[in-house]
Amino acid sequence: MIGWGREISGDLPAAERREWLCANGIGGYASGTIAGSLTRRYHGLLVAALDPPLGRTLLVAKADEIVTYDGRALPLATNRWAGGAIEPRGHAAIERFALNGTTPMGTYAVADALIEKRVWMEPGANTTYVRYQVLRARGPVGLQLGLLVNYRDYHAMTRGDGWCMDIAAVRHGLRVIAYGGARPLLLLADRGDARIAHTWYRGFDLPRERERGLDAAEDHLHAATFQASLEPGQTLTLVLSTEPTPSLGGERAWGRRARHDAEIHAAWRRAQPAAERAPAWIGQLVRNVDQFVPRRPVADDPDGMTVIAGYHWFGDWGRHTMIALPGLALTTGRPDVARRILTTFARFVDRGMLPNHFPDAGEAPEYNTVDATLWYFEAIRAYHAATRDDALLKELYPVLEEIVRLHRAGTRYSIEEDAGDGLLASGEPGVQLTWMDARVGDRVVTPRTGKAVEINALWYNALRAMAGFAERLRGSAAPWDALAERVKSGFARFWNDDLDCCYDVLDAPGGHDAALRPNQIFAVSLFESPLAPERQKSVVDACARHLLTSFGLRSLAPGDPDYRGHYRGDQRARDGAYHQGTVWAWLLGPFALAHFKAYGDASTALSFLAPLADHLGDFGIGSIGEIFDGDPPFTPHGCIAQAWSVAETLRVWHELHRR
Repeated sequence: MIGWGREISGDLPAAERREWLCANGIGGYASGTIAGSLTRRYHGLLVAALDPPLGRTLLVAKADEIVTYDGRALPLATNRWAGGAIEPRGHAAIERFALNGTTPMGTYAVADALIEKRVWMEPGANTTYVRYQVLRARGPVGLQLGLLVNYRDYHAMTRGDGWCMDIAAVRHGLRVIAYGGARPLLLLADRGDARIAHTWYRGFDLPRERERGLDAAEDHLHAATFQASLEPGQTLTLVLSTEPTPSLGGERAWGRRARHDAEIHAAWRRAQPAAERAPAWIGQLVRNVDQFVPRRPVADDPDGMTVIAGYHWFGDWGRHTMIALPGLALTTGRPDVARRILTTFARFVDRGMLPNHFPDAGEAPEYNTVDATLWYFEAIRAYHAATRDDALLKELYPVLEEIVRLHRAGTRYSIEEDAGDGLLASGEPGVQLTWMDARVGDRVVTPRTGKAVEINALWYNALRAMAGFAERLRGSAAPWDALAERVKSGFARFWNDDLDCCYDVLDAPGGHDAALRPNQIFAVSLFESPLAPERQKSVVDACARHLLTSFGLRSLAPGDPDYRGHYRGDQRARDGAYHQGTVWAWLLGPFALAHFKAYGDASTALSFLAPLADHLGDFGIGSIGEIFDGDPPFTPHGCIAQAWSVAETLRVWHELHRR
C-alpha cells in the first residue's frame, strides 16, 4: 500500500495535490482527491465510457457523507465553493488514506468510531462501487449519503438553471434520467433507505481549472439521499451504474475486482524472473497498467483493444499506443493484449499511416502524425521478439511492406523519402506531425518541418526490423538491408561537430536546427542504432549535461532563448511551454537504456529511474504523471497518470535487469 496519515490528509493543499484514479477497462473511470474535494472538471465517482473507449460522460460527481455517532454528527465530505468558502471540511476527519493496489481507501475517525470508505470499478462495466464499513464503534453508526449527479461530456461544465431530471424509485434505490434519450443512471445501495432529492448545488469551485485559465465554477444536482444505521463490522455499498442490471453484492463485487488485479500481478510475476526482486513501487506500477488498456470494438473485431494515452483528458492516440504497448502488455506478461492492439490498429492503416488520434465524439480518425506509424514497426518487432508469433508476422507483413512503399513514394503532409540521402522528410505549414505537437492558436510551436532526428532513427530501425521479418518468413533480407544502410549513411548528416551531438532537424525551412532537444536519445535507445558507439556516448553525455532531471528529460536545454522553465498559466502559455523546456517522464526510460548502451553499467542506468518511486506518492498516486516543470523542484503537471510514462519505466527497468 501507499498511505498517509493526518500529516497529509489533514493538510488541505497537500491532500488536494494527491489524486486517485481507478478505471474499468473500457475507458471509464472514477477519480478524486485524498481530501474528497472536487478540484477538476474531470473528477467524479462515475465517468462512464458510453461509447467505449470514448464517449466519456460525468454521471456521478461525488457523495456528501454525514456520520452520526454517540449523539454527534460529523461530515466526511469536503467542498470548495465559488467565493472561497470551504464547507464542510470533512478531510479533517481522515485518520489515514491509502491506495490498496488500484483501490483508494479512506479511514475516518469520529470519536472512538472508525469508518472505512473504499472505491473501485467493475472490470468491463460502467459501474462504480463505494463501500462504507464500520471498523470500530461502541454502538450503531448512522450514515447519510447525498449523491450529486450530472450528465455532461467530461470536458464540459454544467450550469443547472432550469434543468429538471427524471428521478424515480426502483428496487434498492433510484433511477435518474437526465433528459429524453439519455442513458439511465442507477443509484443503488445494498441496505438502507433512499429518498428523492432534486436540488441543484451551485458554484463548486475547481481550483485546478482556474490554474489552467479555464472556467472554474460548476453546478451538480443533489439527486438522492441514502440513509442507514450500521452496527460495528457492517457495511453499506453504493452501486452507481449505467448497466441494466448491475450486481448489488458489495463483497462479491470487491472479490471480482481483487481477483482481476491479482491476475494482472500474477501474469507479470510469471513472465518476469526479476519480479521476485522488484521493489514495491515497480509492483505498484504493474497493478496500474490495466487502466490504460481498454477495449476498442470495431465492426469486424468486437475484441479490439487500444491504449488510453493518459488521465484525465486523453483518449487513444496511435503514437502513445505503440510506444506504450511493450511496457504495458509485453513486460507485464500479457502478449495476447499486445496482439489484439496490433491487429486493431492494422484495420485503421490508411495511405500507409496509422491514426494519430481518435476524436472523443467518434468522428473519423485523424492521421496527422509521422511517428506513430514508425513506432508500429518497433511495437511489432518487440512483440515478435517476445512471442515468436510468426502467424501474426505473416498477417501484418504485407501491411508493413505497403507502409514502407508509401513512405518512400510519398503520403500525407509531404511525408516521403529523400532520394538523395534516403532520409525521411515531413511537414507542411500549420501542421505538427511529431510528438512535439503543441499549437498556440494557428501557430505550431515546434513545427520541426524537414528531417527530424528521431523520425529517421525510427525509419532506420523500421527498415532493419523489416529485414529481420523478411528473413523470418523465409524471404530475402537483402533489399531491406540495402535500404537501411543507405539511411545509416544519410544519418551521418545529423552529426553536429560543434556541439558533439545531433542536430534536431535537418533541411528545415531555416536550415539545420541545432536546438538541443531530447529527440536524439532515440538514435541510441532504439533496438537498432544508426550511430557509431562513440557518437552514441556523446549523445548520452549531451542529454545528461543539459536535459536530465530527476523525473525525465527537458524538452529543450535551459540555455536556449526559447526555454520555458515553468508550465503554468492559460492554455496559450501552457502550450507555449509544453515542448520548450517542460520535462517529460516517458523519456527517462529511453535515457536510462541509452546510458547503459553507452557505459555498460546497468546499476547506474537503473539509478536514473529511482526518483520515480517517490513520485508515486505525489500527484497521481500510484502512477507516473505526464510532465514536470523544467526548473527545480520539478513540480508535476498535466495528466496525473500517463501511459507511456508508466510503460517506458516498466519496460526499461526490466530490460536493465535482464542485461
